[in-house]
Amino acid sequence: MSNNEIIPFETTHYVRDHCLCLATQRAARFLARRYDDALRPIGLTSGQFSLLMSLNRPEPPSIGSVARLLAMDRTTLTANLKPLERRGLVETKVDPADRRGRLLKLTGAGGTLLQSALPIWKQMQEETEKLLTGTSADRLRDGLRALS
Repeated sequence: MSNNEIIPFETTHYVRDHCLCLATQRAARFLARRYDDALRPIGLTSGQFSLLMSLNRPEPPSIGSVARLLAMDRTTLTANLKPLERRGLVETKVDPADRRGRLLKLTGAGGTLLQSALPIWKQMQEETEKLLTGTSADRLRDGLRALS
């Protein structure tokens, strides 16, 4: 018995054309590739850029708060921090208010790299917003925020 006998092929097309999860995954992969390609000359990925930007705060954030912001679990965040720490872009410090907690600090080198990355990000942002047809970037962001 083939799969076509269980679920009609038309259903596959319907899911392909209507599934918000699939559409979002495809768009996320496309966008990540574009931003990754743009940031590659300075040695960053789009995920690393977002992580470094999330640390650009007046006070060092906790691992938990950064994980929530980036919608990652703590283990994944810790794994993503390791290459940035090895490059001297990020430091992990003990939280003086709670010795069990850890705070994340953007180093001077991390700040300098982030400063170099920002114009690249701005250009990619502008180019990407021009690719949107039939909706505004603000409306899309609002819809995505509502889902997260």
